[in-house]
Amino acid sequence: MFYTIIDILGTIAFAISGVLVAMEKRLDLFGVIIIAFVTSIGGGTLRDLLIGNTPVVWMRDATYVITIIASVVLTILFVKQLKYLRKSLFLFDTIGIGLFTMIGIEKGLEAGLLPIICIALGTITASFGGVIRDILCNEIPVIFRKEIYATPCILGGLSYFLLEQLPIVDAYAYVGGILIVVGLRLLAVKFAIQLPNIYRK
Repeated sequence: MFYTIIDILGTIAFAISGVLVAMEKRLDLFGVIIIAFVTSIGGGTLRDLLIGNTPVVWMRDATYVITIIASVVLTILFVKQLKYLRKSLFLFDTIGIGLFTMIGIEKGLEAGLLPIICIALGTITASFGGVIRDILCNEIPVIFRKEIYATPCILGGLSYFLLEQLPIVDAYAYVGGILIVVGLRLLAVKFAIQLPNIYRK
């Protein structure tokens, strides 16, 4: 139940993120719905295909489709209340990557995969919905720019496995991993921390 709640919260966060991007690009209603869907389920779909978990989860459980549609409707209705559009987009995107990183890791553990592969799956789950969203919206994906995006997912996943070694409840390690991903992403943006530029001027 705990993991399902986290999964649904991540879906909501990424759906809102997708809607905000689509509305910023002035897409029609169909475009807004499509962008919300790919942002929410793109990474998870790729993850499930990689581990052979088919049909993928959103095809087997209508909860995800209903959650995304409800998130689209509510975001459109209350978009005026979401002042400072870019800050709202950044916030929901950051929450989404934190939640989905841990969901991807959990799916990898259920499949009996090595921790390093689980971390990779967590990063894919968190990042690739945003990659597809940005490509469809004619943007260079955030993950490929200097802004730190995937790195917090990797470090948060690693932290989760380290926390698992401590004598604490599993749920605390899980939440700790999420908070580390979100915290690192917020700090990276606040202090303009970037990966090194490999190109010479």
